[in-house]
Amino acid sequence: MPAPQHSTKSDSSANGDRSTPHDPLAGVRVIDFTMIMSGPMCTRALADAGADVIKVEPPAGDTLRRRAPNRSNISTYFASMNCGKRSIVIDLSTDQGRETALRLSDRADVVVENFRAGVMKKLGLDFETLGARNPRLIYCSISGFGQAGPRAREPAYAPVIHAASGFDLANMAYQNADRPANNGVFVADVLAAAHATSAIHLALYDREKTGRGQHIDLSLMDSIVAMLIYEIQVAQNPTGKLRQVYQPVRSKDGFVMIAAVTPKNLATLFEAIDFPEGRSDPRFATVEAKEENWGVLLDIIEAWTSQRSGAECEELLMRAGVPCARYRTVAEAMAEPQATFRGSFERVGSSPESFLVANPPYKLSRSVLRARQRLPQLGEHTDEVLEEVLGIGRDAIEGLAQSGAFGKR
Repeated sequence: MPAPQHSTKSDSSANGDRSTPHDPLAGVRVIDFTMIMSGPMCTRALADAGADVIKVEPPAGDTLRRRAPNRSNISTYFASMNCGKRSIVIDLSTDQGRETALRLSDRADVVVENFRAGVMKKLGLDFETLGARNPRLIYCSISGFGQAGPRAREPAYAPVIHAASGFDLANMAYQNADRPANNGVFVADVLAAAHATSAIHLALYDREKTGRGQHIDLSLMDSIVAMLIYEIQVAQNPTGKLRQVYQPVRSKDGFVMIAAVTPKNLATLFEAIDFPEGRSDPRFATVEAKEENWGVLLDIIEAWTSQRSGAECEELLMRAGVPCARYRTVAEAMAEPQATFRGSFERVGSSPESFLVANPPYKLSRSVLRARQRLPQLGEHTDEVLEEVLGIGRDAIEGLAQSGAFGKR
């Protein structure tokens, strides 16, 4: 990780005894030009690690600020992807606003944007411009189809990428459905954010060796297609038959998922469901035979699960060593003792209106990684950032405000 270039506020000291928990990205400054989901999730991951993330918003703010639910005087949907950041308002349609953004980028380690390809170039805030002024800058562009090529300038959100990538049709085939599923969980955005965060970490590490930053070109389309590992191979070498899929089986009070993946899992399952003859049954003796008789196997399993509650199925099978889970709601998953033990969620916001947001799914033994308490109101930190980062005095800030650089105040 990079040595700190600046003094920034963080939950743990950037100096001192490194055996105590510390913020791994303390001293790293990020200028965040992102909105909606993929970009904000990426930059929140950097804020979770202690980076000073300065979110640049238009006068109207990030669109998600207006999305319910709301608590602590802020959209919790927005806050879950932007907690820990500082918010400043800059009107990039004005010359003064663009000049202010340039000066901020001069003092940044990382810039992240998720506009349509070409938009930042029109604003004079593209990598070529900013990198020439700040050779150590790492600049991450997140877009639907990449920064160049025949589809580069097309607009795209996650549901469009799900449809265009083959993801939705592959899933439809696995469901034996007659139309693609509705979109509600935006897999492409989440994957792109994770890949972008990883790429930024790589670029920061590379900069420590080379002294130079670089441009990261991240495509939502590539992110989702790369997830379709089996489907990519079948597209090139069709097997002529449908893939075995894992299906829910009914319990007395809902459904359970049983994933007896290995031969050992399957043998253990047969013992647990009082069907020991299954271990020698030729219908399940090989992978090929099991796939041919998959429906029969599911019927045998469901005859056992349907006589028990989901909790009982899960407890008995997991104790035997068979991977199994009853179907839970999100609220039930959040309340799991394991989630509490791992600290999977962080409570943010003001009492009595505090709420939970997800923490990073990975833990580092000597570093602090968690959602930070700051819930940025629109433009709350504009004056603070301009004064602290750019050294602009109050009179000059007022002059910029009069010029329209921050929109209407």
